[in-house]
Amino acid sequence: MLLPPAIEVDLPLIPPLDKSSISNLSAFFSCWFITGKPVRLLPNILWVRLILLVFVSSPFITALLNPEPIIAGQRFIKGMESYDAFSAVIRQIILMLPFAMGFALFRTEQDLESIFRVLAISGILYSVPMLLEVRLSPQLNQWIYGYFPSQFLQSMRGEGFRPVVFIGHGLGVAYFAMTALISAATLQKLRLSVLGISSTMIVMFLVVVLFLCKSLGSVIYAIVILFLMYLTKPISQVKIARFLVLLTILYPLLRTADLVPLQDMVDMAEVVSEERATSLNFRFENEERLLNKAMQHPFFGWGSWGRNRVYDLVTGKDLSITDGRWIITLGSFGLMGFLAEFGLLALPVFLCARNIKRATSRQELVMVATLVMLLTINMIDLLPNSTLTPFSWLLAGSLLGYSRKLKAVRK
Repeated sequence: MLLPPAIEVDLPLIPPLDKSSISNLSAFFSCWFITGKPVRLLPNILWVRLILLVFVSSPFITALLNPEPIIAGQRFIKGMESYDAFSAVIRQIILMLPFAMGFALFRTEQDLESIFRVLAISGILYSVPMLLEVRLSPQLNQWIYGYFPSQFLQSMRGEGFRPVVFIGHGLGVAYFAMTALISAATLQKLRLSVLGISSTMIVMFLVVVLFLCKSLGSVIYAIVILFLMYLTKPISQVKIARFLVLLTILYPLLRTADLVPLQDMVDMAEVVSEERATSLNFRFENEERLLNKAMQHPFFGWGSWGRNRVYDLVTGKDLSITDGRWIITLGSFGLMGFLAEFGLLALPVFLCARNIKRATSRQELVMVATLVMLLTINMIDLLPNSTLTPFSWLLAGSLLGYSRKLKAVRK
């Protein structure tokens, strides 16, 4: 959360290293050589191993199937080579390290509680630079690292600003604030304090921070999760999450079959503001172009280097804006890559839904249900945005490992 966003260190023979991959590798090697807790890369679950195999190998196949260059006007994108294939495999392995660590290390109630505590404390600490940027405009990345990671206009909302800090975009900051708020609310529900401070006070503070982030999507996510947390039973929450995750996985198929009520969604957005409705409609039009391009290579996609994007055949101008993670993955690695990536995120939700009745305490029940909802909301947010982070994979791995623990209790 302190490393610079949107910048990479390109070393030979390995994929470019950014803030996510550096954090993944640092944590992984710390487990092995500092804490003395070796982490197996392959969980001992057959289905997970098969999906992981597809996840790691599908980009390799994608590279082999895309040797031809893309030429659009004056734009030339080289064909993929064997170097790209091996680099893609290494990138996928690095991406999955938090998943493996979550599966190996989080197996007790205290482990789950530590997730909520770390998120709540991080929310309090990170609120200091967030509130500073709300007051002074997003400047910290410029002051410390010498550049601004995105378009400055996107950080302006109404008569004020929304913070960017070092996450790279205001939407990501708001999403983190929502996650921290839900974590504090979970501790408050369990009547646990944080650093000797009442969880209720922390929740009230983080509610203010979230609203100051000026992101309607994250506010809606927080309201939905808090509503379910306080007004429904944990088992009901997990069942709802399972249904929502299933819809998320089926979303590309529903879009292809024109079964998603896009116009109704635009009309609903227009009730909030005409600007949001225009933005949403523009996003849907971009998705349609990218989806048509993806269906030309439906199984393994177009590969990297921007080959999945849509270009004007005469001028070579880039006509696409890739916001949603689902369309990025579908266009780059095809249906196989999409099903492997989203399948790894969805499987812990399905397994927890099957085994959560075996929880041995109320605290365990509440924490598992809340983590399942956080993972579900993360998957839903991957449709309009690209909020797939190392924590997303850590959360998925943790829930997968904990579902195995619950299954062992049943046996």
